[in-house]
Amino acid sequence: MRGLRLTYQQIIAMIYVAAMFMTIMDVSIVYVALPAVARSFAVSPAATDGVVVGYLVSLAVWIPASGWVGDRFGTKRTFLTAISLFTVASVLCGLSQSVLELVLFRVLQGAGGGMLTPVGMAMLYRAYPPAQRARLARILVIPTVMAPALGPVVGGALVDSLSWRWVFFVNVPIGLAALVFSALKLTEHRERAGESFDVRGFLLAASGFGLFLYALSEAATLGWTSPLIVVTAVGGAALIATLVWVELHAEQPMIDFRLLRHRLFGVANLASLFASGGFLGLLFVAPIWLQTGRGMSALVSGSATAPEALGVLVSSQLVGRLYPRIGPRRLVSGGLIGVTIATCLLALLMNGNVWLIRGVMFAIGVGWAYVVISMNAGVFAQVSHRDTGRATALYNAQRQLASAMGVATLSTIIGTQSAATSLAGNVTVFRIAVFAAAGFTLTGAMIALAIHDRDAASTMHRAAAATTAVPAL
Repeated sequence: MRGLRLTYQQIIAMIYVAAMFMTIMDVSIVYVALPAVARSFAVSPAATDGVVVGYLVSLAVWIPASGWVGDRFGTKRTFLTAISLFTVASVLCGLSQSVLELVLFRVLQGAGGGMLTPVGMAMLYRAYPPAQRARLARILVIPTVMAPALGPVVGGALVDSLSWRWVFFVNVPIGLAALVFSALKLTEHRERAGESFDVRGFLLAASGFGLFLYALSEAATLGWTSPLIVVTAVGGAALIATLVWVELHAEQPMIDFRLLRHRLFGVANLASLFASGGFLGLLFVAPIWLQTGRGMSALVSGSATAPEALGVLVSSQLVGRLYPRIGPRRLVSGGLIGVTIATCLLALLMNGNVWLIRGVMFAIGVGWAYVVISMNAGVFAQVSHRDTGRATALYNAQRQLASAMGVATLSTIIGTQSAATSLAGNVTVFRIAVFAAAGFTLTGAMIALAIHDRDAASTMHRAAAATTAVPAL
């Protein structure tokens, strides 16, 4: 039995994977359920978009604050609170008796998810020293890659066989297991215990990111010229600019933008903004193209895009071994160039055989593994142990913005082009959107060339990595 005893690193990794799998899959699984929600409450499909937007805006409010909350009140306490909020909110979502109730409970769910991700990542990176992070990054791809791929399949099966309510109830057993295991096994950690709460920073971040994310989420539906979108986008951008100025001059900022002065952290975040925008935008558009443009079922559509996740998992085994020798600069930029080429090939082969599409999606996943593994391994190399909580909050806020930016851009392209023609059988509309996604990833590749491998030297110590065993989950 002694051989089965888990190390603290393994415990944190298991908890993080379970919690992140639950929260990430929740985003993609809900999209599948929205038509059933609309039928259940006898409303139009457009009336259910608040179910998604409310969650995204809540994430935008709480992710920036999560670093301070975790440092001030303790990462274990914050993590347990976040899991509890997310699990309870999932139950309430499943029991909702109106669209309004569902939207309100999704906002509560977003508060839990917004704190869960950065705080969990901070615990993970504090547990693993820099020399082990290339192998650690291979653990992180499990939830971030598998959950989006499985979400539509699991969601479709639950909606068809049970009801839309089960896309929320399915979170409960995972959440309860993670909660109990975390309460028993995690140890408490605090940083900056005496710091006061940055009220100005929180209010500016909550209002700025909330308004801006709302504008990005709703622009494709309402149109970029809609007065509501213009006001929220401009207002949100102005508040974010004010937030940056205020936080740079604050002695104890809630969001420490000074961390972006670390060259590796700053460049990696900017490259990730464009790379993730293109990649996540493509994952959003692909099912719409396959189901609307080509008339495929949800199951066939899911099977056509799922090879992307397989490509990441297969390629990640090699990338984790190459990283200590090659470093992040060439792996990230080269991986993004590969993703760009494969994405352009996908745009050209949209009328091709479904197996050809699966092959291209697999190739996109292979390239993306070079990006995500290297980013996760090196991005915090210059960040101190003390600043890790603030850094993970900032990094996750950037990724949330990237997702909204990519989806909003590609959705706008499709919406604008489809105004004059039907989407059914119209390859050109989706081809333009996919080429735009390629433009995002190519921009990310060019930015990644500014990464200096020597800045990530602490994560590239092969001797240290080889002497300390990192668990494979």
